[in-house]
Amino acid sequence: MSVNLKTLQTQWRPLRPLLTIRNEREYDQAVARLNTLLDEIGTNEKHPLYGLLDTLGTLVHAYEEKHIRMPDASGGEMLQFFMDEHGLTQSDLPEVGSQGVLSEILNGKRELNVRQIRALAKRFHVSPAVFV
Repeated sequence: MSVNLKTLQTQWRPLRPLLTIRNEREYDQAVARLNTLLDEIGTNEKHPLYGLLDTLGTLVHAYEEKHIRMPDASGGEMLQFFMDEHGLTQSDLPEVGSQGVLSEILNGKRELNVRQIRALAKRFHVSPAVFV
């Protein structure tokens, strides 16, 4: 397959702002786009824009790995942060488990499992890595 560079350059011009993250302003715009796509597409891999969602998520993650230092916090501590930020109580998170399970997670007596991490990442529109 040969690539016509002139055609590629013409097609790249309108896409470039969507897929380029070189500074904090572009990062903020990319995160806003990613959140909009997540709200619309969710995990529907058959959606026509799922590839864009996946690619943009990868680009945002790569930028974060290089430029943003994440504080050392346990999954339970991050969950408590999101609960406080969103004004949630333990009963508002049935997808994580019973209030007893949530209490153990928040008190550091139990770790989040993969299912819970996926549910929380989806609910709060963040990377699952936030809770690991």
